[in-house]
Amino acid sequence: MNEELDMITEDVSAQMKKAIAHLESELSKIRAGKATPQIVDGIYVDYYGAQTPLNQVANVSIPDARTISIQPWEKKMIAPIEKAIMAANIGLNPQNDGNLIRLFLPPLTEERRKEFAKRSFGEGEHAKVAVRSIRREGIEEIKKMQKDGLSEDIAKDAEDEIQKVTDKFIALVDQHCKEKEKDIMTI
Repeated sequence: MNEELDMITEDVSAQMKKAIAHLESELSKIRAGKATPQIVDGIYVDYYGAQTPLNQVANVSIPDARTISIQPWEKKMIAPIEKAIMAANIGLNPQNDGNLIRLFLPPLTEERRKEFAKRSFGEGEHAKVAVRSIRREGIEEIKKMQKDGLSEDIAKDAEDEIQKVTDKFIALVDQHCKEKEKDIMTI
C-alpha cells in the first residue's frame, strides 16, 4: 500500500515539474526588452509544403541586445520566412536585405512593460491551475484507495504530503513570475 502512495506522490511531483517547465517555456517567449532566440521559437515556415520550425530552415542569432538576425540556409527561403514572421504576429517587423532578415526590437514603453508583466502573471496563473488540478487528481487517487481499504490516517498523511508538494510548486511559480516581472521592468 505504501509503495502505491509513494508512486502517486512521485507521479504528482513529476507532473508538476512538467507544468513548471511549460511555464518557463512560455515565460521565455515574453519579451523583456532584450533580444533572445526564444522570441521566434514558435514560428513555423512553409518549407516545400511542410510546416517546419524557423530554427530548422535558418540560423537565428543575436548580434546585439535589440536585434535578432535570421539567415536562411537557402536564399529563396527569405520570402516564406518573412511571411511566417508577419503571420506569427509577434509584434516585430522583419527587415529584409536580400541575404538575411533582421528583427529590431524597439525599446519598451512603460505601458508595454506593464502589459508584458501582466501577461507573465497570467501564464503563472495557468501554471497554478495546472498544479492544483494535478493535486486534485492525486488526492482523488488516494480517496479511491481509501475506499478500497486504506486506513484514514495513512490517507490523510498522504494527502498532507501531496499538499506540501503542491505548496512547494506554487511558490516556485510565484518565484518565476516575480523574476520575469523584475526582468521586464528593468530598463
